[in-house]
Amino acid sequence: MREGAQRFSAALDASALKAVESAIADLSSDQAGFRLHGIVPLRPLLIAPGLVGEVAASVLGEACRPVRAILFDKNPTTNWSLRWHQDRVIAVKQRIEVEGFGPWTIKSGLPHVAPPFEILAGMITLRVHLDPVPVTNAPLIIAPGSHRLGRISESEVSRAVRQCGTMACLADAGDIWLYATPILHASEAALKPEHRRVLQVDYAVADLPGGLEWLGV
Repeated sequence: MREGAQRFSAALDASALKAVESAIADLSSDQAGFRLHGIVPLRPLLIAPGLVGEVAASVLGEACRPVRAILFDKNPTTNWSLRWHQDRVIAVKQRIEVEGFGPWTIKSGLPHVAPPFEILAGMITLRVHLDPVPVTNAPLIIAPGSHRLGRISESEVSRAVRQCGTMACLADAGDIWLYATPILHASEAALKPEHRRVLQVDYAVADLPGGLEWLGV
């Protein structure tokens, strides 16, 4: 995965897609991003033997586990744009001060912390597309290979994007995009906004040090 991203076309068939939709059917869609934790029907789908987890396992191995999940839904009333950035935080069960981890934040009532970069570099992120994402419906845009540049400062983001170029991650319903968690990515507002539901799941293999524990899903 040299470019840091890979498309798994039709990774979920109609029945698998329905299973994912059913697991999140009761969640609100009036927020740009909904952080998921404790959704019991969802977990069997996300762990390594599951319909989604097996895609992560094909890259990280069977020992990988889902450590954070977010449901995004761009639609005509929540049609936002997202500037170029790297994902820099992980979700943990509780705050424990460990050297190299910080700063700390609370997102949706859950503790998040910025870990050392090598932890992010060992992770992957899956985006499970529940709706079609043509170029008019705000596909994720990535800078291929930018995950190999390490932690990129805000002042260097534009230069890194110019250096790496860009690629739009178009998708059909049932597609899964897998990318290196620290890859630079962005998204424009949709030109023709429709529902663009994406279940985003971070996966990791290694345990955290100093008593810190992944929050999980």
